[in-house]
Amino acid sequence: MYYYEMEINENRKITPQAERARKEFGKQGEEAAASFLEERGYRIVCRNFTCRAGEIDLIAEKPGLLVFCEVKSRGSLAYGMPREAVHAHKIRKIRRVAEWYLVQNGRLSPLPDRLDIRFDVIEVRRTNEGFGLRHIEGAFS
Repeated sequence: MYYYEMEINENRKITPQAERARKEFGKQGEEAAASFLEERGYRIVCRNFTCRAGEIDLIAEKPGLLVFCEVKSRGSLAYGMPREAVHAHKIRKIRRVAEWYLVQNGRLSPLPDRLDIRFDVIEVRRTNEGFGLRHIEGAFS
């Protein structure tokens, strides 16, 4: 069962089985997104970085570039495109987590050792062939 086929119990709550399936689908989407980035020359620095400010799915890098990547998976488009789930509140949260990561890992460096930072979204959709991915570079700043 995939999360878009969730069972709702009599109290209008998602059943534990459906919640596990939703989380597993999200984990598979993140794995597919990480592989997608690696195939394009990125090095995955961190997966599921968590701090008091929240969580970011993937942190990847190329020389001179650090990318904070939010992965949004959908089994269907019944609730809209995956990127539509990255709204203003989520963007603010991702920025706070990125700041926390940069400070915690000593990645804030003065010029000329400046590191470019980018915020991307990867949409993951289930298809008949597996997963369809769309990488939105610089989705927000």
